Amino acid sequence: LPSLFRPTQSGGYKTTIRYTAAQVLNIPERDGDYQDIWLASELTVNALTDWVRTSSFVQEVAEVAAENGLQVEPLAIPIAADNARSIGVLELAWNNPDELQIITDAAITVLQTQTHIFFPQLENEPARVRILDMPIISPAPPPLTDRFSPLIKLGLGIIGGLGLAFLAEYFDQTLRTKTDLAALGIPVVGSIPRYRKSR
Repeated sequence: LPSLFRPTQSGGYKTTIRYTAAQVLNIPERDGDYQDIWLASELTVNALTDWVRTSSFVQEVAEVAAENGLQVEPLAIPIAADNARSIGVLELAWNNPDELQIITDAAITVLQTQTHIFFPQLENEPARVRILDMPIISPAPPPLTDRFSPLIKLGLGIIGGLGLAFLAEYFDQTLRTKTDLAALGIPVVGSIPRYRKSR
């Protein structure tokens, strides 16, 4: 049973990119706190999170990956994105670890160099994107259907076996007891007792 929950190649591979971002704008000197800077960073990350979920982002990723020798259909790249305040999270999955590394590098390149193309608010200057930790390629858990397939097959086998046994009993025409004969209206004129060894 433990093997059912062990990551295997059938689940492919995954990686996570954690980053933060800010606009490259000259903020005038001011007294007090820097809440406006942090708020601007949070809004920038929010915008990037929404962007990476679009087809335009995966199209850019596919083009950069192609420049590095990997031809991939943009819509075939599974991407999930989320953020918590100023920290963005980008999750990628693929069935080949080497190809996933190329796709990951391409995604980072697009994040760091292409934002100004899609966000006019950045005034033709890419957002400053910083990767917080090195993305690590690791095996992804196999789908639930793969993990529980042996148990499902075993359960179906047991149910099927019980069903066949019930049908065999139901359609069995063998007469075994006097009660079976009586149920058919056949009179019993005698019976042979079972032989028992004497002690």
